[in-house]
Amino acid sequence: MELPETSDFASANLFSKMAEIRASKINWQPYLQSQLISADDFEFIQRFTAAGTEQRRRIAEIEGTQCAQTLLHLVTRIVKESVVHFVLVLIEDLLQENGEHAQIFSVFTRRNHRSQWVLFMPMLNRQEILTMHLKLRAAVGDGVSGGGNSEALHYFQSAASCLQLILRTGEYRFAWVQEDGISCIMAVLHNRCGVQLQYQMSFCLWLLAFSPQVCELLRNNSPVPALADVLNESVKEKVTRIVLAAFRNMLSQAVEKETRHEFALTMIQCKVLKQLENLEQQKFEDEDVVEDIKFMLEKLGESVHDLSSFDEYSAELKAGRLEWSPVHKSEKFWRENAARLNEKNYELLKILNHLLQASDDPQVLSVAAHDIGEYVRHYPRGKKIIEQLGCKQLVMGLMHHVDTDVRYNALLAVQKFMVHNWEYLGKQLQSQQGSIPTRS
Repeated sequence: MELPETSDFASANLFSKMAEIRASKINWQPYLQSQLISADDFEFIQRFTAAGTEQRRRIAEIEGTQCAQTLLHLVTRIVKESVVHFVLVLIEDLLQENGEHAQIFSVFTRRNHRSQWVLFMPMLNRQEILTMHLKLRAAVGDGVSGGGNSEALHYFQSAASCLQLILRTGEYRFAWVQEDGISCIMAVLHNRCGVQLQYQMSFCLWLLAFSPQVCELLRNNSPVPALADVLNESVKEKVTRIVLAAFRNMLSQAVEKETRHEFALTMIQCKVLKQLENLEQQKFEDEDVVEDIKFMLEKLGESVHDLSSFDEYSAELKAGRLEWSPVHKSEKFWRENAARLNEKNYELLKILNHLLQASDDPQVLSVAAHDIGEYVRHYPRGKKIIEQLGCKQLVMGLMHHVDTDVRYNALLAVQKFMVHNWEYLGKQLQSQQGSIPTRS
């Protein structure tokens, strides 16, 4: 699968602004007089901007060091927005004309023991760029989901195209995940962002999942539920294709067997298997789609065969999509598995705690409150642990929730806390009574 070019729709507005900037004229004399630029930089930029496209190419090849020095000096020493934009467009044009021109910047910065990335980083904090960043953040909430600010949407899609290019490089994938970039991608997907951005964000997840090391990191913030929603809603074959490819990478690239198993369980919990069975009945011209469906059905089928009730519960919890599946109300399940919620430093209890805090879904809150109650009822030291984690106060707070089912299950859970105390007190009294000597 090849990386697509940036769409004309996403880039039209950006290209229009670049054309305006390219046609503008900058008076460099004041910057020379104020000593913001040297005489060498002044002479070069005057000559370079007056030259035609072919002449600029030759100048860059012959005078590479001076070209890199001047352009980097201008873009880092001058703060005026119009000048910065003008120089950035010059650099962009150089790179577009010949990608090998990037080497002149690399060579120059290495000679000066600096990184070309460091030189550009301060511009991310410039006020006008920060303003656009805030506009794009707002677009996720109300513009991207349909209609809204079309200009912001165009910039958003252009930014997504840049991310698609960046994530082709392995070390950048790791850096993106380390900086919590997965949350950024999922925030876009959760906001009904439209087909084009769905495709682009899914494409980014597909690229990320090529790296085994990144696959291990994805366990901490699994993108599977968001991708499952995209697959379920997909009406475009290109979106279906890229989501299936992303899923396949997760199941094949992860090194640890436990990681692959966890991805598979989450997919099963998110009803991906059912979606695959439906897709299998459809006809696709793309052989990659057919092959991916076959691969996924085989792998998820194996996982279903080995699925235990605790695996099912764990996958449901990690997907954050609690529902009244049989395990929640199974006395046998809780009797056998309550203590397992303590595994991996109380990982599952902490997820329940997070859902009680963050979810606004009444069913999720009801089931989470119920499960906390069952844990306390079946694990002797459960009450102390949930108090330490903060679960108890969260459950008690739900007794005033607007939803009747949430209030009911929270009340039942609190009653289980109390009964647990009474049972403990009763055992203590029996023990004390047994230790009192009887009079002869």
